[in-house]
Amino acid sequence: MITATKGIRTRRAGAVAVTTGAMLASGALFAAPAQAVATPTIAAKTGYVMNNANGADLYNKGMNTRMSTGSTTKIMTAKVVLAQSNLNLDAKVTIQMAYSDYIVSKGASSARLIVGDKVTVRQLLYGLMLPSGCDAAYALADKFGTGTTRAARVKSFIGKMNAQAKALGMTNTKFDSFDGIGNGANYSTAKDLTKLASNALKSPTFRTIVGTKSYTAKTTTKTGSTRTMAPWVNTNTLLSSYSGAIGVKTGSGPEAKYCLVFAATRKGKTVVGTVLASTSATVRAQDATKLLNYGFARLG
Repeated sequence: MITATKGIRTRRAGAVAVTTGAMLASGALFAAPAQAVATPTIAAKTGYVMNNANGADLYNKGMNTRMSTGSTTKIMTAKVVLAQSNLNLDAKVTIQMAYSDYIVSKGASSARLIVGDKVTVRQLLYGLMLPSGCDAAYALADKFGTGTTRAARVKSFIGKMNAQAKALGMTNTKFDSFDGIGNGANYSTAKDLTKLASNALKSPTFRTIVGTKSYTAKTTTKTGSTRTMAPWVNTNTLLSSYSGAIGVKTGSGPEAKYCLVFAATRKGKTVVGTVLASTSATVRAQDATKLLNYGFARLG
């Protein structure tokens, strides 16, 4: 009896073991608990990431802290231009000596526009957003501001930038320049810039420009001949290093340090974010990569 009972127990235990093993192999018994996504550490002083579909926060490090923004300001420059009624992207703008003198005096980033050349608005937007040309920014502000003097037109254009910021609910933002070389009162936040980029990306023209790695402009010289400019290369290295990257804009400066407003789309989901005051151009890209990966992991 003892032997028989022991045999029955052994057979039952074996059957249970086999059944349990089969269930474990098929994943039918218990689903492994989902691992929590580790919050990344970034070098940037502030950072923010949101779900572009609904504006939901995905990451926040000082998202409402007012910071110098460097050339990420040019996102708003482009947005103001693209918001003009009856905009003709093929309209030509003659490059003035004032634009060249400005970049020399400021030691500013340049699209290397040639004085006297006629450049289309579309080309100026590429020169603005890819090599971060402050000369292109000046030309656009002069073209789309209103007033009888260049100074008045620039002031008017900056006013339009601030009006757009207000309309978008960018409550912690103020612009006092067309290119981010501020005069003491040019600031924004990681959240405000992300909100701006999300809105700007609704424009197909803006989206095309900021997603372009390299662009070669053909301008018209004083004599009417065609000048083929050296290619403008996008300063946003994520376009080459991060799968799904679609933009948006770099920025840097003594006060701003290294900034990047970024966006990427994967599996139909778009994540948009900003890092401000990172420690180098390389590190800001690393910061953005961490935050994009985190954002997509959060979205699942």
